[in-house]
Amino acid sequence: MRKAAPFLVAAASVLWGILFLFVRTLSDAGFLAMEIVAIRAYGSVLFLFPGLFLVNKDLLRIRPKDGWCFVGSGVFSIVFFSYCYFRNVEVSSAAVASILMYTSPVWVTLLSMFFFRERLGRGRAVALVMAFLGCVLVSGVLEGSEAVSVTGILLGLGSGIGYGLYSIFGRFALDKGYHPMTVTAYTFLLACAGVLPFVSIADIAGRFAREPVLLIPAVCMALFTTAMSFSLYTLGLLYMEPGRAAVLATLEPIVTTLVGTFYYKEALQPWAVAGIVLVLAASVMIACKNT
Repeated sequence: MRKAAPFLVAAASVLWGILFLFVRTLSDAGFLAMEIVAIRAYGSVLFLFPGLFLVNKDLLRIRPKDGWCFVGSGVFSIVFFSYCYFRNVEVSSAAVASILMYTSPVWVTLLSMFFFRERLGRGRAVALVMAFLGCVLVSGVLEGSEAVSVTGILLGLGSGIGYGLYSIFGRFALDKGYHPMTVTAYTFLLACAGVLPFVSIADIAGRFAREPVLLIPAVCMALFTTAMSFSLYTLGLLYMEPGRAAVLATLEPIVTTLVGTFYYKEALQPWAVAGIVLVLAASVMIACKNT
């Protein structure tokens, strides 16, 4: 299973990369950003908890003293990251928000060196730089000069830290002996509680009742790009260091770019191709044991 860990993380990244298809559909239908976060969290819980109950009820048991791990992964990661990212799209641009979010491998690497005594070898440092530069190119942020406010920078860095905290708190929970599916389930249960002050569940439910066809992208988002993807990522995290997993997760914007190119017929610019090559090369380096 240890040899398969990079492929599990890569598979999760591919699923995250198609997330925007469902987000765009729901957004075009009139759902606000935080409402989509709530749909994602509540929908995944509706799949995860019944699934765990049917497969093995013991996986539903957690120790109250370990609750901080799931508060961290659910509230400080999922909810905090989502709020910072979507807010940053409003105050700056999607490109700027995206690239600042992908500072997350840097934060994960630094935190992992402190908490888990991970060693930052030369190969991993090079891969980290390559992955970040690749994300910069893919994001299109270099296409023109865009004014970025202090608020935008702080929100962007906040989203990057929040995005990376799932790897940290998730690893803490795994080290305490919890199954990856348990970690994923309770992460999103706590995310449900964290997002509640920002949305009206009654309004969201009413919208689905009036337009049941919208349940299709909502279910796909909850099942494939949330419950399944986070379970795969967490399972991979069980067998590899958080810093390596975070770099592999930068495959996500590559998949998003390729899907946009082929599905929405968006133009693929030369610098985006160069970025894809850089990220793929970094991922191959990270997948090697000696990196």
